[in-house]
Amino acid sequence: MRLDRLLCQHPKWSRRHVLGLLTQRQVAVNGVVAGNPTQEISAFDRVEAAGELIQAGRAAHYLMLYKPAGILSATEDPVHPTVMDLLPAELARELHIGGRLDRASTGLMLLTNDGQWSRRATDPDKRSPKVYRVTLAHPIHPDTEAVFAEGIHFPFEDITTSPAQLERLGECECRLTIYEGRYHQIKRMFGRFRNPVIALHRESMGAITLDPTLAPGQYRALTDEEVASV
Repeated sequence: MRLDRLLCQHPKWSRRHVLGLLTQRQVAVNGVVAGNPTQEISAFDRVEAAGELIQAGRAAHYLMLYKPAGILSATEDPVHPTVMDLLPAELARELHIGGRLDRASTGLMLLTNDGQWSRRATDPDKRSPKVYRVTLAHPIHPDTEAVFAEGIHFPFEDITTSPAQLERLGECECRLTIYEGRYHQIKRMFGRFRNPVIALHRESMGAITLDPTLAPGQYRALTDEEVASV
């Protein structure tokens, strides 16, 4: 919401009065004097005006979690445990998931209560790299790198995947970098070679890499640098 519109919600202040407060430098956002009426204010900003607290500002949470296998990427489920069950209940109630993983998959998940941030983190138009370690049932076909680099057509949606990079780590294991997050994308890509994916582990999303000190099921707050990288 714009700063002037937020201030105009005060029952005793007209728009003219609000503009006067801004001109007189009597408005502060997060402790910094604000004079621009069009400044965008989020639910996390603390706003004071003329000695009154207009909005206290919610605490923003940005977490990385090491998702174990067998856990659903969901906020709740009547049958299966979810990633939210790995967090304190009071914290989990505030959060949503940025970038889901299949139940059997493991690795980096991002959790936050900042909707704008999570939309940026998962925006397909940003073409942010997502890196996965993939274990396959059969040896990797010699043509895999070239086919993935050209993109694979999915007839059901009539789309072609963006070029992906494959780094071989072993006969049946690789590191794959993709720039989308389509439904079962990696399994469908290797399906072109009739090579089932038997393990999928997400190592990174954009500039955020899963902390190697975390064990499955553990989480930590993102650093300021990690938050700003999105």
